[in-house]
Amino acid sequence: MPPLLTGVIASALLFVNIIFWCSLLFFFTFFKLVIPVPFIRNLITPVLNAIANNWISCNSGWMWLTQKMDWTIRLPAHLERKGWYFVISNHQSWVDILVLQHALNRKIPLLKFFLKQELIKVPVMGAAWWALDFPFMKRYSKAFLEKYPEKKGQDLETTRKACEKFRTLPTSVMNFLEGTRFSQRKHDEQNSPFQHLLKPKAGGMAFAMSAMGDQFRSILDVTIHYPDGVPTFWEFLQGSMKRCVVLVEEKPIPTELLNGDYETDEQYRLNFQQWVQVLWEEKDRQLAELAAG
Repeated sequence: MPPLLTGVIASALLFVNIIFWCSLLFFFTFFKLVIPVPFIRNLITPVLNAIANNWISCNSGWMWLTQKMDWTIRLPAHLERKGWYFVISNHQSWVDILVLQHALNRKIPLLKFFLKQELIKVPVMGAAWWALDFPFMKRYSKAFLEKYPEKKGQDLETTRKACEKFRTLPTSVMNFLEGTRFSQRKHDEQNSPFQHLLKPKAGGMAFAMSAMGDQFRSILDVTIHYPDGVPTFWEFLQGSMKRCVVLVEEKPIPTELLNGDYETDEQYRLNFQQWVQVLWEEKDRQLAELAAG
């Protein structure tokens, strides 16, 4: 099938899938909004998550129909759908989100991504992410914080509040620690010490640990590699992505890092950053080995 036709068909299936499942999602979200009773909301939230899981399964379905892809997915032996996980991954493309959902759907609780505040404006999808309690983060530049110091810490407070919602229902909290998609330009501007990664931002992860670290079973450290080059979303829809490698490792969270004050405790902050640094060094080596074949 010609790539353009493949892309058109895949786009149509993606669009139909969004409209169908979002219609159901918004129907139940309406009752969650108009009946402000915790008991009712606690009943509706699992229904919303189930709708999202089915939505993801249908995404995998149209991907299977339109993409001739060789998947290599390596998962830990004992994942739990009724546990709490903190999931981290490298970030290279919008395709990463579909890849992560395809690899982990129904293996662990629904992934709840940390999203940039601007994404809430995305038609339909922004409302869907909000309905599913995805945490929206508003990042401030150093220059902005110097001008408005009262804004300091607000993005991390958002993290804490979002994670408090996840205490009552098994959840997988997903964070791209780099904060943005990898590009050589960004890598050079950062003067990143890693070959295949940008510098990790540990603050959001640390605040999630502070809010509910005692509930997280472990972290799932995901490494995504595209052997034939990182695809754009349109290239992916056209079937240009022939191979994808997803390696998932379950790692314990050091006990001393489960609860701490990242903002005011300098030693805790240093220990947390050093732990994340080691995780990133290991991931960089893994990506280098995958790139070498």
